[in-house]
Amino acid sequence: MTAHAARVARYQVSNVLRSRWLLAYALFFAVVTDALVRFGGGDARAMLSLVSVSLLVVPLASLVCGTTYLYDARDFTEVLLAQPVGRGQLFAGLYAGLALPLALAFVAGAGLPFLVHGVPEGQRATLATLLACGAALTLAFVALAFLVALRADDRVRGLGAAIGLWLALALLYDGAVLLLVALLADYPLERPLLGLMLANPVDLARVLLLLRLDGAALLGYTGAVFARFFGGGGALVAAAMLGAWIAVPVLLGVRAFRRRDF
Repeated sequence: MTAHAARVARYQVSNVLRSRWLLAYALFFAVVTDALVRFGGGDARAMLSLVSVSLLVVPLASLVCGTTYLYDARDFTEVLLAQPVGRGQLFAGLYAGLALPLALAFVAGAGLPFLVHGVPEGQRATLATLLACGAALTLAFVALAFLVALRADDRVRGLGAAIGLWLALALLYDGAVLLLVALLADYPLERPLLGLMLANPVDLARVLLLLRLDGAALLGYTGAVFARFFGGGGALVAAAMLGAWIAVPVLLGVRAFRRRDF
């Protein structure tokens, strides 16, 4: 990150860290995690329940906060564009200024209750995977939110598109895949299903976490195909593809930001 981008990111991080909604987001995960650890019947079950909560809440919060944040920063963006600051550097500063505090809020909110109650040695790597997947989903969906906000001039349309994207990836995707499998049951579908699996960052994070938690029964249809096809290397493939889900939207966002007529 260049000096200009780092300066913009520091300014935006200081603003975001003072926001009440960021504190509320961290407190939500702290309260939910603490309740799951106290009443969930063990650390493994608490982590399994927290996976389900995180896979729904983290993408939604990242998409809504990301689109709102970029619309609210329009005046600030226009002022900086009048200065000798490159558009790529400005995008990097704006992105880091939101994505990093949001990821930190998730890690702190979900991680601190486990640290307070104590984590068995055998569960520490699983907890680290859970926190890393939550942070990675935050980075991926904030980048997608920026892309949506740059494509839609109108705030309402942008927020509607962001929520529609969340509904499609987090809630409806597996149902649509199951319907496809039922309709095309007479055809070989293993490789197309692998492609569908890689096309959804929420499914990738779910598979990565459940492989670590040994929750084969909860992998879902696409997850089971993925685990069977890649075997022991499935976690590495899922992690690499999750990284691609961060890099590609960021690069597309930089391209859209450079072409945008503010």
